Amino acid sequence: MRELKFGRKGPEKGQAKSLVILVHGYGADGNDLLGLADPLAPHLPDTVFVAPDAPEPCAGNPFGRQWFPIPWLDGSSEEAARQGLLAAADDLNAFIDQRLADEGLPASALALLGFSQGAMMSLHVAPRRADPVAAVVAISGRLLAPELLAAETRVKPPVLLIHGDQDPVVPFENLALAGDALSGAGFDTYAHVMKGTGHGIAPDGLGAALGFLKEHLPG
Repeated sequence: MRELKFGRKGPEKGQAKSLVILVHGYGADGNDLLGLADPLAPHLPDTVFVAPDAPEPCAGNPFGRQWFPIPWLDGSSEEAARQGLLAAADDLNAFIDQRLADEGLPASALALLGFSQGAMMSLHVAPRRADPVAAVVAISGRLLAPELLAAETRVKPPVLLIHGDQDPVVPFENLALAGDALSGAGFDTYAHVMKGTGHGIAPDGLGAALGFLKEHLPG
């Protein structure tokens, strides 16, 4: 298991009532998403925000990190991508367990908020954990291996899918593909379309994420 470096913002350790883990995209790092804590924290004062760095240097961006390789971007094989995903899922699960223990919180007080490849990680990891998290917010991502979801699902946390309808990186139709698979497997699934938005997080998307977190997190 690879230990993940991370940034943290929010109440002192042991004081928070809930935890949001921000899972960054391909070629970025934890700092890239930790800034979301600034607009969210005033509305979630009892929440601690944590953003890990992905375990590997990014093949497509030497200054960033990746959870797993992406064949069409970096020339890696499909098998390398699959093995990378499984290894990164183990790393992220261990990280989640450690942060919950450190903050003294149950899984029911945790939300995962992922962007792009981080959304893919969040949608892969959360259903396969032993205890359900409070919520998953997946922004501009996709559901990996939807054909495996029903068979491998152990828990069914509520999921909010957010996507820009002008996304040139992860095509917008991935929102419907993920939504259909999640709904079909029995997840409470919600969606928000960021109109006129490319591969990013528009203010209305962040507002939708905030509303979903406030609704599902304790405190």
